[in-house]
Amino acid sequence: MNGLETRRRPARVILWAALAAVLVLYGFPFVYLLLTSFKTPLDAIAVPPQVLPSQWTLDNYVAALSKEGVVPALINSVATAVLSTAFSLALGVPAAYAITRYRTPSGRVFVIAALVTRMVPTIAVGAPLVETMRRLGISDTTIGLAIAHTTISLPLTIWLMSSFFEAVPVELEEAAKVDGSDRLQAFRHVVLPVVSGGLAVTAIFAFLASWNEFLFALLLTSVRAQTTPIVIANFQTQFGLDWGGMTALSAVYSVPVILLTLALQRHIVAGLTLGAVKG
Repeated sequence: MNGLETRRRPARVILWAALAAVLVLYGFPFVYLLLTSFKTPLDAIAVPPQVLPSQWTLDNYVAALSKEGVVPALINSVATAVLSTAFSLALGVPAAYAITRYRTPSGRVFVIAALVTRMVPTIAVGAPLVETMRRLGISDTTIGLAIAHTTISLPLTIWLMSSFFEAVPVELEEAAKVDGSDRLQAFRHVVLPVVSGGLAVTAIFAFLASWNEFLFALLLTSVRAQTTPIVIANFQTQFGLDWGGMTALSAVYSVPVILLTLALQRHIVAGLTLGAVKG
């Protein structure tokens, strides 16, 4: 037994070293962004680049958050992402449930078609959406942008929730029906609590799809519904890009997603576990 453990130890060391390297490569860009947000303007454009600030400062955060349009853009981003997530779950969860429980050939085709729509470049539907929103009178509005973002997150929602519903044994619903519940009641009181982790995972992915989206926000908004990614891209001075302001606002913009992930961490783990097995 000790010999087996001795042979496994080098492999384990190599595995942990590989994981540490991946973590460093993945996390370094964000860490560098965070450090840059505390740099002075000269440190931010220094050649060669320096990782640590020579002088730490909060001026970039003060300047970024006090800039005109930044706070409304943050509010617009939150409102748009929340609405888009709500739309995606409200439409995608019943659709995924119907597909997995009725198991019709058209339902399977629908899931595949939903995945295919994810492969369509955003720019291909951007121009038609501009005209559609204009005709509906919802151009440069939060609701219009949320609907546009739903076209991105809804196919993913259907696909993810289909896999989660597949993992729920049908016998649970049948037992609920024996106790007097109809299908809707069984869905609400039995199935949804079981897939609550999957709902959390899907909600985060839908939220991120809207939170990080740039092209639709660029095409469909101008002033009133402009979101933070557009504002960040416009941080410029007469001398070039304002790296301090851009990185400071980017760091602030990352906070809600980090907090949301931490708050739903337990549900995320449960959801990923549920999706990994089939009842």
